[in-house]
Amino acid sequence: MDVAELTAKYPLVKDLAALKEILWLNPDYGKDDPDLTLTQADLFDASARFERFAPYMAVAFPETAATNGILESPLRRLNAMQAHVTKREGYDLPGALYLKADNELPISGSIKSRGGIYEVLKIAEKVAMDHNMLVYGDNYAKLNEPAYHDLFSQYGIAVGSTGNLGLSIGIVAAKLGFNTTVHMSMDAKQWKKDTLRSVGVNVVEYDGSFTKAITTGRELAAKDPSVFFIDDEGSKDLFLGYGVSAIRLQKQLRDQNIPVDEDHPLFVYLPAGVGGSPGGTTFGLKKILGPNVHAIFAEPTHVPSVVLGMMTGMNDGISVYDIGLDGLTEADGLAVGRPSRLAGRVLKTLLMGIATFDDDRVMEYTAEMMDTEHMNLEPSATAGFAAMAESQAYLSDHFNMANATHIVWATGGMLVPQYEHDRNYKIGKALLDQGK
Repeated sequence: MDVAELTAKYPLVKDLAALKEILWLNPDYGKDDPDLTLTQADLFDASARFERFAPYMAVAFPETAATNGILESPLRRLNAMQAHVTKREGYDLPGALYLKADNELPISGSIKSRGGIYEVLKIAEKVAMDHNMLVYGDNYAKLNEPAYHDLFSQYGIAVGSTGNLGLSIGIVAAKLGFNTTVHMSMDAKQWKKDTLRSVGVNVVEYDGSFTKAITTGRELAAKDPSVFFIDDEGSKDLFLGYGVSAIRLQKQLRDQNIPVDEDHPLFVYLPAGVGGSPGGTTFGLKKILGPNVHAIFAEPTHVPSVVLGMMTGMNDGISVYDIGLDGLTEADGLAVGRPSRLAGRVLKTLLMGIATFDDDRVMEYTAEMMDTEHMNLEPSATAGFAAMAESQAYLSDHFNMANATHIVWATGGMLVPQYEHDRNYKIGKALLDQGK
């Protein structure tokens, strides 16, 4: 189907091709989906695996010792940001605004810690058990011993990444002893490459897009049976690792006395690149918290891959380059031209909608978060604020918003060098000043 046919059938594709900000509402949202094969039981299995590995994580990564080896981030109230951003952008936000601060997740400082580290741990568990060096009842802290490092060094782990997933997988896989290779697209920041190389990861750089990096990495790994390829475009394990966040969020909501029901709807705004991390998170939220939680994604106008795939029903059968877009964005973690082959299918009835945003907006939010809440986020991590702003008119017409809870999911920022934060703040602050 060419662009003319697509725009005739799906008028919003014309707006996407013209780099316009849009809000797409999923016509299948809330319907029954007989093809959904992942279950709540799969989430609890993934959560249990994280628990088994907690003693290892606490020993191998001391920064997780305070949480007894569990990877988790806080849920923070954003009083100042809520007041400032809604006044500046001119809309009402009934209810309370929170930040799910995955930018503070230990080890890699991004949402990718959840899925990427989970899949590495699952691979390590399988290898050790296959060699009769581990059973479920063991204290997994033993995996930090030299014998296991020697075992894992006989195997490789590879991944294609724009940056954050590569960091999460690379740091933990290398620590375990795997020969680790990260295939990185042109969008990946130099500091991310340098960080990986500093812990012994082989970084392969590409002049092209994420699609080229992941495709080449997948093909190379397929030639070596000792290499496990972690596939950001279709891994169920990555998906489930992200989904475990919903189990943890449920407890955080309870501990902060935040109800989720028909009179207290929960709206979650998530940045989307390939769609895996927000997709897994959304799957988990719907399975754990039920029908009164609603997720809306945010994508750059230059790289709206998930909305293009879901809107047309073509999923990974279409890329943003097919409609003439360049795939370039300041939100480098979202610079993925072709969506996950898994996310769109799983999300067919689970995702409420997707908003697109101009890059200037995330730069403004980045500076605004520092000014109001004194938090350093990378630009892509602030994209949820755009989805929040673009969706409020629709939400106010369809939901009881007086007691709503809003969560912007901050997807990264802790490991970003200060000079990068300073650069982003300077750009964002200049844009805010221009808009006064």
